[in-house]
Amino acid sequence: MTASRVSDDGHMNGHHPKAASNGKTPHPVSGGPIVQLPTPFGDFVAQAWIDLATGAEHLAVTSPNPPLDGRAPLVRLHSECLTGDVFGSYRCDCGEQLAFALEMINEYGGTLLYLRGQEGRGIGLANKIKAYALQEAGFDTVEANEQLGLPVDARCYKAAAQILAEMGLHEVRLLSNNPDKQNRLAQAGVRVVEMVPTEVPSRDQNIRYLQTKKDRMEHRLTLDTHVATVPAAAADTFDNEQD
Repeated sequence: MTASRVSDDGHMNGHHPKAASNGKTPHPVSGGPIVQLPTPFGDFVAQAWIDLATGAEHLAVTSPNPPLDGRAPLVRLHSECLTGDVFGSYRCDCGEQLAFALEMINEYGGTLLYLRGQEGRGIGLANKIKAYALQEAGFDTVEANEQLGLPVDARCYKAAAQILAEMGLHEVRLLSNNPDKQNRLAQAGVRVVEMVPTEVPSRDQNIRYLQTKKDRMEHRLTLDTHVATVPAAAADTFDNEQD
């Protein structure tokens, strides 16, 4: 199991921040007990982590099985999205990407980090709804944030990178369409040896949103409404993007 070592009572044992492989001071995080997490996507183990610099609480959801063929584990950094993850909103692809990532991790091994406090690419739930209103008035997702005087993407991945380091995940196959995540992890000392696409079929309700991510944020999207999921027999056919 790829996770921090625990004692017999299920609590962290000898937990000390591990120096990042890039030589920088580790971002302060603290991990809790590891517990069983049975889900519709498979049986996982879960561990809560606290970003001691911000107080944000994150969750690592990990397959108890090692990655197939000794390959680097799949890792998904999933930013909290209440509307998509909980209510299944079609305005974005977040909920469907979350389900896809859990299916892949269950099948091939790895970890999903559910990053809380990153709603709306870091602007918060209330501001995200304000941005939605501006989008309904004709602005795209980038323009809406700019109209509110907010960053297009305010997320920080320092805590995520340190959590991965604490879990011993220094080389990963990143489940993402966003090359910025690869770059940010590399800066924090986590080597992304492969980018594994997580594109799900687009919808009429989110096609403009996705087109903006492709055109203005360089997300690797085809925007094919019939994008296929990766078949179980094709674990070695992912597009390989070296760090």
